[in-house]
Amino acid sequence: MSAPDFHQLAHDIKLWARELGFDQAGITDTDLRIEEPRLQAWLDAGYHGSMDYMARHGMMRARPHELLPGTVRVLSVRMNYLPFEAGFAATLRDPTLGYISRYALGRDYHKVLRNRLKQLGDRIEARCAELFQGTEETLGEWRPFVDSAPILERPLAAKAGLGWVGKHSLLLNESAGSFFFLGELLLNLPLPLDQPVEKEQCGKCVACINICPTGAIVAPYVVDGRRCISYLTIENDGPIPEEFRPLMGNRIYGCDDCQLICPWNRYADASPEPDFSPRASLDRPPLLALWRWSESDFLKQTEGSPIRRIGYQRWRRNLAVALGNGPATPEVIAALQLGLTTAEPMVAEHIEWALATLARRQDEENKKTRLLIRCIEKGLSDHA
Repeated sequence: MSAPDFHQLAHDIKLWARELGFDQAGITDTDLRIEEPRLQAWLDAGYHGSMDYMARHGMMRARPHELLPGTVRVLSVRMNYLPFEAGFAATLRDPTLGYISRYALGRDYHKVLRNRLKQLGDRIEARCAELFQGTEETLGEWRPFVDSAPILERPLAAKAGLGWVGKHSLLLNESAGSFFFLGELLLNLPLPLDQPVEKEQCGKCVACINICPTGAIVAPYVVDGRRCISYLTIENDGPIPEEFRPLMGNRIYGCDDCQLICPWNRYADASPEPDFSPRASLDRPPLLALWRWSESDFLKQTEGSPIRRIGYQRWRRNLAVALGNGPATPEVIAALQLGLTTAEPMVAEHIEWALATLARRQDEENKKTRLLIRCIEKGLSDHA
C-alpha cells in the first residue's frame, strides 16, 4: 500500500473544520522554546495574580508534547463569536445597565468548541484508519483543548498562521479582528506545517494600551492580570482593590475595551452560530434587575453560560461595584441597603463601598445645586 498523503489529509482536515463551523484552521509543530523566557518573566513579575494554575505546570505550557506524549503537530482553530447588533458602546454609555463581555453572552464556548473539536478528531481518526491500513503508521492518542489545559494557545495559533499577537496580547487576524475563540487538537501525525503571518501588523498603534481603564497593558504585549478588569471580575475570588472599583464603571463580567478600540475589529464578522447569540436576560440588562436575582435565579439564568463559574457571591460583588459607579437614585440606594442586611462579608464590603460612593456623589450634586441656586439668586438681586 502506498504511503499516506499527508498533504491531502491536511487539506481534508481544514475542510472538515470549516464544515463543523470553525472559521479557520492551521497546523504547526510543538516548538515554543522562544516563549519560555517570556512566560517565566511574566510569572516572575507576579502578573498572573491569584491564578496559581498559570505557574503550577511550569514550562509545560510551552511544551505541548509533554502534555500529550507523542504529539508532533497542533491543529489550531478559531471560531468567530461576535453577535449581531452587539450594542457595545450603547451599553457602556448607560450606567444603569450591566456590561458583560461579548464572549459570555451566549452558551459556554468551552462546550461548543470542545464538542466540535471532538467531532473533528473522530473524523480524522476514521480517515487515518483507512489510510494507515496495512502500514506501520497509526494516529494514536489525540486530545482536544479549549482554554482548558496548560497550553499557550495564542502563540500556537500565531505559528499556525491564524494571525499575530497584538499589543493587548490577544490574537489578531487581518480579516476577522479578534472576536473569536481558539481551540486545539494535539496530534501525532506528521502533517505539513502552515506558515505564520510574516509580521505583526499593529505598527505604531497603541490604542489598546491607552484605552485600558485600569492601565493593565503595562507594556506592548504584556498584561498585568492583577489590573485587568476581566481578571478582577472573573478570576479574582477575593475583594476587588478599591483603587480599581471606580475605573470599572458598569463592567460586571469581563471587559472588551482593548478590542473595541482596535482598528482591526472594523473587519470583524458577526457569527451566525446560534449558541453565541445573546441571552435575553443578559443582553443590555438593567443592573437593578440583576441585583434582585436570588441565588436560584442566578443559577437558572446562567445555566450553560460561562458566567456561572464565578458563582453568586462574586456576581453580587461585581454588581455592587457597578451600582456604586452609577446614579445615586433612591431606588438604587434602597436596593443596596436591603442587600446589605443578608450579605456575606466580602459582598458586604463592596455594598458599603457603593453606598459611601453614592453618598459622596449625592453630597457633591447637592453642593452644585446649592451653588447654582445662589448664583441665580444673586443674578436676580443684581437686576432688581
